[in-house]
This record gives sequence, structure tokens and C-alpha cells, in this order.
Amino acid sequence: MTEQISNVEFAHKIHEQARHHGSGSDPKSPWIEIAEATVLAVVAIVTAWSGYQATKWDALSNQNYSLEASTNMRAREKVTLAGQDRLYDITTFNGWIAAETAGNKRLATIYEHRFRPEYAVAFLAWQKFDPLHNISAPSGPIFMPEYRNTNAEESRKLAEEAKGYFEKGVNTRETGDHYVKVSVFLATVLLLTALGQRFEILGPRIVMLIVALVLLIISTFWIVTFPRA
Repeated sequence: MTEQISNVEFAHKIHEQARHHGSGSDPKSPWIEIAEATVLAVVAIVTAWSGYQATKWDALSNQNYSLEASTNMRAREKVTLAGQDRLYDITTFNGWIAAETAGNKRLATIYEHRFRPEYAVAFLAWQKFDPLHNISAPSGPIFMPEYRNTNAEESRKLAEEAKGYFEKGVNTRETGDHYVKVSVFLATVLLLTALGQRFEILGPRIVMLIVALVLLIISTFWIVTFPRA
């Protein structure tokens, strides 16, 4: 925002200096001075708007990056919980297998009661294959389509959500950079206007003014077409 403010101050200084340094001896100079003053006024307005939009887009970008960071943290927490759930499922299943193969039905039943609800659904579907006697059966309930791990599913959703926030942050930052680029063009307009006012010969002054006007038109076109925050 500092660059935009300095552009406005610079435009004011140029206008004040032009009033004392203007080439009043040339009868055609008043219309040039009017044109230059108009250019400076438009530059001041466009620069202020560009700075305002650049600041807002930068704030939106920071907000999206912050949301991406917090969402990623929640996703990592869910990944940790999902790993713990999976480890618990494997441990209780191994205990059940050991008890079942040893013929200890009471212990096997205790393990079945310790299964997580999500795992119990997959376990019942897995038992339909008679896995203890059918070698073509899936290796365990976790390989069944019915197996669910809510924490793992939520972690994937959060990771996708964080990715979306990051992409929004990048896009909003690029939009803010576009407005900063406009400020660079506007600074060039100010420089050309200042140089033109130093010429007492009408021709070079007009050339400088025309180039400044072209750059100003380009900058204004960008401002109009850029998205607004």
C-alpha cells in the first residue's frame, strides 16, 4: 500500500511544481497543462482504487492460507486417529485368530465384543466366506469392501478441503499482484508526466503526454477487467 500512497503524493507534488514551472510563454501550453492535470487526477484515483483492491486481495489470500494451515492440522489429527483405529483393528483381529485356532471360543467371543462397530460390519461380511477353511477368502476384514474407517475418510476430505483453500490463496495472491502491477504502470505515467512538464518545447511535451495517456488507458482497462474483492 506504501507504493500507492507515494504515487498519490508524487502526483500532487508534480501538479504543484507544474504551476510554478509551467511554460506560460507558449499560448498553446494551457490546454497541455489542463490535460496533464487531468492525467494526474485520474492517476491519483486509479492508484487509490488499485491499492485498496491489492490490500483486500492480500487479506483474502492470507485468510485462505490460514484456513489451509488449520484444515491441514485437523487432517493430520484424523490421520493419526485413523492409524490408531487400524492398529486396534489388526491387534484385536490377531487376538481373535489366536483364540479361534486354539479352540478358545469364550476368548474369541470376548475379542468379537471388543471390535469397533465399523470393523464388526466388515468382520461379519468376512466370516461369510468361511475364511478359516477357504483359502481363497480375503486375508482379513480390513480387505473387505464393507470395511470403513471414519477417521481416514474424514482426513481425506479435510486434505481436499485444505488443497482448495491453498489454491484459493494462490489465486487471490496472483490477483493482488496484478493490481500491484497496475501501480507500477501508474508510477510510469507519473514519471512521464513529470518529464514532459520539464520541456519548454511543445513537441516533446506532447509526445510524453500521449505515451502517458496510453499507459493510463491500459492501466484503467486492467482495473476495469480485474476481479474485485
